[in-house]
Amino acid sequence: MNDKSTTVFELRELVRQFVNDREWEKFHAPKNLSMALAIEAAELMEHFQWLSVEESRSIDADRAKLDAVGEELADIFCYTLALANTLGLDVTEIMHAKMKKNEMKYPVEKYRGKFE
Repeated sequence: MNDKSTTVFELRELVRQFVNDREWEKFHAPKNLSMALAIEAAELMEHFQWLSVEESRSIDADRAKLDAVGEELADIFCYTLALANTLGLDVTEIMHAKMKKNEMKYPVEKYRGKFE
């Protein structure tokens, strides 16, 4: 299993089944999931908190650190998919819509290689 062979739908179903098997739907209010998502994002930030930009770019040189970052990223993605499931949002649809907005807000001609 990898990104090339797994669909977003399959990942959503993986999360949905995990939640369903434990009967956790009652705890998955959007408020709770958004808060859990923010907490997991903060836990991810802890791994980079005292690193320089260059040190953060080379974290993949330490397998244990990379694995720890990967676990936090997975937690974030699980809560993101759980929130999408709870709210009935189509991840592909909202991602494409957001990227179109970003393309209009940050046209290539103006922002290539810089951020104002």
